[in-house]
Amino acid sequence: MKDVLIGIDAGTSVIKSVAFDLSGRQLAMASVTNSFVTLEGGGAEQDLEQTWRDTVQTVRELATKIPDLARRTAAVAITGQGDGTWLIDRDGLPVTRAWLWLDARAGHLVDEMRCDPSDRRRFELTGTGLNACQQGAQLSWLKRNRPEILERAATAFHCKDWLYFKTTSERVTDPSEGTFTFGDFRSRTYSDEVLDILDLATHRRLLPAMLEGTSDQHVLSPSAAAETGLLDGTPVVLGYVDMVTTALGAGLYDPSGNVGCTVIGSTGIHTRFAAAADDVVLNDDASGYTIAMPVPGAYAQLQSNMAATLNIDWLLGLARDVLTAGGAKLSRDELLKALDGCVEGSEPGSLLYQPYISLAGERGPFVDPDARAGFIGLSVRHGFGDLARAVLEGLAFAARDCYQAMGTMPGEIRLSGGAARNPSLRRIIAAATRAQIRTSSRQEAGAAGAAMIAAVGLGVYRSMEDCCAEWVTPLLGELDAYDEALSQTYDALFPSFVAAHRALQPVWKTMARRRDGGCTGAKS
Repeated sequence: MKDVLIGIDAGTSVIKSVAFDLSGRQLAMASVTNSFVTLEGGGAEQDLEQTWRDTVQTVRELATKIPDLARRTAAVAITGQGDGTWLIDRDGLPVTRAWLWLDARAGHLVDEMRCDPSDRRRFELTGTGLNACQQGAQLSWLKRNRPEILERAATAFHCKDWLYFKTTSERVTDPSEGTFTFGDFRSRTYSDEVLDILDLATHRRLLPAMLEGTSDQHVLSPSAAAETGLLDGTPVVLGYVDMVTTALGAGLYDPSGNVGCTVIGSTGIHTRFAAAADDVVLNDDASGYTIAMPVPGAYAQLQSNMAATLNIDWLLGLARDVLTAGGAKLSRDELLKALDGCVEGSEPGSLLYQPYISLAGERGPFVDPDARAGFIGLSVRHGFGDLARAVLEGLAFAARDCYQAMGTMPGEIRLSGGAARNPSLRRIIAAATRAQIRTSSRQEAGAAGAAMIAAVGLGVYRSMEDCCAEWVTPLLGELDAYDEALSQTYDALFPSFVAAHRALQPVWKTMARRRDGGCTGAKS
């Protein structure tokens, strides 16, 4: 009996294969740590073939946990990290290492492109602000600086598209990444006008056809079957970008329209549901994403601050370094527990923290490749707990900043991601946004969202709404109300948070010029 769906989620930190039964119950998961390299000048690259080998490893490991997995698999569904550029040649071989969404090399080119009046038209068509993460910006940089790479390339993929190619030999992408990068979000097609504005009309040949996973699929090739251990001919479904599948699995699709979804992962992803194109709100700053959902006519309107748990990881790293130097060793879980205690013992709003710690700067709700993190208001009375609380408050203020750029605040925010299980962070986000918080107990929302697309595509459910009723709604926790007194504190502080990042932008530019100029200071 074909009673298992495999969701593959090739993320930035981890590559996972997750098995679900047809009613959405998670059966088992196998994962490997993803590997990529960072380069001088802001580069972040990943080996395509290694990514495929790691994915194969997770599928084979999953088979050790699920009896008779190959025979029982109804379909494999694939999602992965968004944006970036994964180039292959006519023979299907990588042209170079993939450029990830973390890559900042196109940042200053994006500054130049966003200053051109024509970029507003591009934004109105795609519904998406241009930033250094995106394939359009990265291809434009390559055209100017490394044209020989594009000359060798035949197809420009995203991560999930590459894995779909390796499993099926088909060169396609999905409507979400296809339209928010190069298309018209209203028609869900590529736009020649967008390509002209990006100065990429001569490279349209690189763009693969768009495939809708809820209606069309391909099958596992003999070679991929031999590598993964699955059966030749098993249906393979191309999911939407991980930002959409994660929000889908965590509960964004709610026709009431008063629901937001926040995923606290490496990045902070804040999404509101738009039931139709006319419900999309385009802001004056030309930032954010408008992403087609695997629901007819519906969209996920998204603002994503570049760094979320990256800030927490940085803080934990500082603590670990000090403890290690003193001969103590604590696990990450132990450090997180200690961090939570420090936060609860500290005063709310005693510091401001700007959570822009990624080397790629910021993309939501403002775009600035030079944005950097920092504390404001430090004095000798502040301790580690105050720093820890300020970091969490900075993430909550970033969430509020992002939601406000998309219109009115949602009445309910559904949280997902590992950090969403932190009680202090949940309370702080609730108070900062004045939203009721509900946490999904779905452990692997991204893989689940991809598998949901497969479940609808195979006819297990008549619609995505029916699928959500069984896969999502039962896993939503109770509503947690916000603390009114804490909300008042954050209401008073939030305008200063916004004013700070606006005031700091010229400072960030000056520091970036110093870095780019190679000034290292005097040596004694």
